[in-house]
Amino acid sequence: MLSQEQIQSYDDNGYILVENAITPEQLSMLRTRTLELIDESRPVTESNDVFDLDEGHGPNNPRLTRIKLPHKVDPMFWDVIRSSAMTEVLRDLLGDNVTLQTSKLNTKAPGGGMAVEWHQDWAFYPATNDSMLAIGLMLEDVDLENGPLQVIPGSHKGPVLSHMGPGGRFCGAVDPSDPDFDLDKAVTLTGKAGSMTVHHVRMLHGSAPNTSDRARLICFYECAAADAWPLAGGSSYIHKLTQEELWQDMQERMIFGEPTLTPRLEANPVRLCLPPAPTGGSIFKTQKTGGARSAFAKQPVAAE
Repeated sequence: MLSQEQIQSYDDNGYILVENAITPEQLSMLRTRTLELIDESRPVTESNDVFDLDEGHGPNNPRLTRIKLPHKVDPMFWDVIRSSAMTEVLRDLLGDNVTLQTSKLNTKAPGGGMAVEWHQDWAFYPATNDSMLAIGLMLEDVDLENGPLQVIPGSHKGPVLSHMGPGGRFCGAVDPSDPDFDLDKAVTLTGKAGSMTVHHVRMLHGSAPNTSDRARLICFYECAAADAWPLAGGSSYIHKLTQEELWQDMQERMIFGEPTLTPRLEANPVRLCLPPAPTGGSIFKTQKTGGARSAFAKQPVAAE
């Protein structure tokens, strides 16, 4: 699926943009189901296991930051990661045995939908190796106004920055004054519906508020080589499972190939996300209650 040039670009820069990652039919189905789910959130008054509510949410104005674990909410989100061009991209970048770490459908509401402050996914769930990445599948056209993904090329080969807040607890975001955080190098990733971004688990990234009149609908699939086993102390739901539950969950999360009981160990930099933020459950709550500082006063330039 990927050319050698694309694979090399991912290795060098830590991200790529791939067009036509799913078929028009798959795109139409996912977009329709997403809009249905947003509509179903109207009577919800508090964030729950499916919906993460944004400020101003109500029955006449449904505003969400996220639909949680869409691959468990509706099987079509699971089917598409296993039977589309995305599947072959994962094989090219992660090998023949790939598992789904988690999924989330960020539905950044129009007219000020929440920013995601700059962070590294690796800070939330470090593992025995960093053969891990996130796919961002665009269900609508993403432009400069509706809060696109922003990345710092090459940061996946650098240090793991501190994600601690002013109170000494994990806040899920880097401090903009950190000398290793160079916002001037950032680029913005826009694209047409059906395109996808791919970024390395150690890549510094974030996204500004949505200032447009359109929701920014992106389904993120966080994936890993099967031999990248989570380290204790991470913040994903996996860390709350018993041994028996973990074993069953591991079988269910295989995108393709087979699970392994032999983790691959690599000497990567790691910072554990402890002590946790006062309130977790989503990156939005973690960043808010942990006291994350915003870096979005200064905007990066658009990628060519």
